[in-house]
Amino acid sequence: MSAVPATDERTRYSSHRADAVDVQAWPVFDEEGRRLLESVGQVIHPEPGEVLWDAGDAYDLYLVLAGEVRLVDRRDDRVVFVVEAGDFVGELGMLMGQPAFLAGVAMAKSALLRVRVEDLSRLVATSAELGDVLLSAFDARRRLLTRAGEGGLVLAGDDDPDLHRLREFAERNHIPYRTVLRSDPSAWAEVAGQCALPEKGTAVVTGRRRILTEPTTRDLATAIGLDLCGLPDQARCDLLIVGAGPAGLAAAVYGASEGLDVVIVEDVALGGQAGTSSRIENYLGFPRGVAGSELARLAMLQAVKFGARLVSPRSVTELSQSPDGFRVRLDDQSDVTARAVVIASGVRYRRLESTPGVTEFEGRGVHYAATELEARACVGRNAVVVGGGNSAGQAALFLTQQADQVHVLIRRDDLSETMSSYLAQRLTHHERITVHPRSQLTSVAGEDRLTELTWRDGRSGQDVRIEAGGVFLMIGAVPRTTWLHDVGVELDDKGFVMTRGAFATSVEGLFAVGDVRAGSVKRVASAVGEGSVVVSAVHAYLEGRMAAAVT
Repeated sequence: MSAVPATDERTRYSSHRADAVDVQAWPVFDEEGRRLLESVGQVIHPEPGEVLWDAGDAYDLYLVLAGEVRLVDRRDDRVVFVVEAGDFVGELGMLMGQPAFLAGVAMAKSALLRVRVEDLSRLVATSAELGDVLLSAFDARRRLLTRAGEGGLVLAGDDDPDLHRLREFAERNHIPYRTVLRSDPSAWAEVAGQCALPEKGTAVVTGRRRILTEPTTRDLATAIGLDLCGLPDQARCDLLIVGAGPAGLAAAVYGASEGLDVVIVEDVALGGQAGTSSRIENYLGFPRGVAGSELARLAMLQAVKFGARLVSPRSVTELSQSPDGFRVRLDDQSDVTARAVVIASGVRYRRLESTPGVTEFEGRGVHYAATELEARACVGRNAVVVGGGNSAGQAALFLTQQADQVHVLIRRDDLSETMSSYLAQRLTHHERITVHPRSQLTSVAGEDRLTELTWRDGRSGQDVRIEAGGVFLMIGAVPRTTWLHDVGVELDDKGFVMTRGAFATSVEGLFAVGDVRAGSVKRVASAVGEGSVVVSAVHAYLEGRMAAAVT
């Protein structure tokens, strides 16, 4: 193994313990927790400067008994963190099969307790106390890395749709990254001095200095190991769930916790449409509200705790019945055999492709989600939200934190028919929100980015033109069910999945929950409830098949 040169530019963990997240990230094991780790671990004494793992490698948990371990950014061999005696090395990606963002290097006179990932996963699943401590610490550390932009990943290029797409993917999947723009010469020169950045287009620099030019989100995910499950050829599972929104995640948590081998396939990011919501205030148990991305992150932690596996970004392109249940074809041409399948693929917002300028400026001022990433372009400017549902209302309220004024365009006379009362009241009385009834977006325009837009006021019949930093389209949804057309699933005239009884479809062993299901209530709480309840129906179906096979 090679040695990494020591530098004085290092940050000790103790200096980062100023808030609750920092305190949560560095727990002290009680006597029982330490005993459990020691029962499966091995004490090692590495050589000074020995690389325990490199960026991009799989790695294990190391409890530092003496000495220290340095976490190094391989792009410039900079020491990012120093893990001292009493602390341990480990992060959320470890349990999810994701490779390390940073390299780990042992220093002189170090003694380490090494706990292999497979043993660690078993302890997390079987010891509630130790599992809670470790999962909380791993989660907090991921949040610290994300907050600091420390993870060895650089997204470089111009402020354009390609870079926005990569940033959105990284943020929604909670991947730490740093953005470098060509418009910032000093930052660009710093990265270019370490590796050869392209003269134009978007580039990704990984922790091992690998450069991807004009990558797709799939390229990015593969490079950093976000295809978390790494399914082998001819993979098998008890239950395959299509979609990691609230319904799919609930099914994964309850299925895995009840002993099923669960695989979740998600083509974009955790949380589905709910994951883009800045604040969900009417979800039981969260009186102060909860961000959709936060709810999805916590749900995925629970699913991982019980052993569920995630494959992302992957989409299902074909579903067919087989003697063992179902053969599920993914968009990389790999197959998974599942004894039962739950459809939780949700919906996507409708697009205004016929409106002049909308397609041209997608990702450059035209958005279908209102997160911190999109809101930054609206600081001190106008923002326009098109739509009258709860998602539109939450987006409008969130955008007031950045925008000077938020305009909400709705087709109806008021919000009462389409939006929850508490949200409608807030929008109506907010000093920086104006609701425009019977109004329709007619065009968007700009040069490199959207700078202005026009709508038709239905009451006056006049066109209204304003300058704006962004327009957010939330105008109804269409089901994500095109991949079901060949399996014989009954759909309604709008393409939603028809169900009967306990969320069973017209195909035995195939279930549907959440927004994709015809007649479902389009709320996070109902989606979670359906995802939880459907597991009982899955168990009953699997038990019935087993009994039939025995007789």
